Amino acid sequence: MAETKKRIRVLIAKAGLDGHDRGAKVLVLGLRDRGMEVIYTGIRRTPEDIVEAAIQEGVDVVGLSCLSGAHNHLFPRVAELLAKRGGGNVLVVGGGIIPKEDIPFLEQKGISYIFGPGSQINEIAQFIRSNVK
Repeated sequence: MAETKKRIRVLIAKAGLDGHDRGAKVLVLGLRDRGMEVIYTGIRRTPEDIVEAAIQEGVDVVGLSCLSGAHNHLFPRVAELLAKRGGGNVLVVGGGIIPKEDIPFLEQKGISYIFGPGSQINEIAQFIRSNVK
């Protein structure tokens, strides 16, 4: 019997009060089209909600989206809670309207990469494939 390759499991989450999710929904469909299993949490999720879903679903990646400007608080909180819950090996990436000057801070706090406006789905999928542990 042939060995089946495990599909990468991705959780896409809209953190905080941000209610704009068109980009997140496009990403969900795009990553699915590229062979990944994708779970979408919907809008207005707390870091605690996101981490609980990530742990329950056993995901390899958490993709956070934020357009509200609260990324410096929400993204690090998700990474911190994931580590406390045993999800330190989960790849955490972010996207949205995030100023370039905020990216070094987010990387120091455990966010592996920030995808800005105009990022291509193929670029995001390739980054995920190359960096999932």
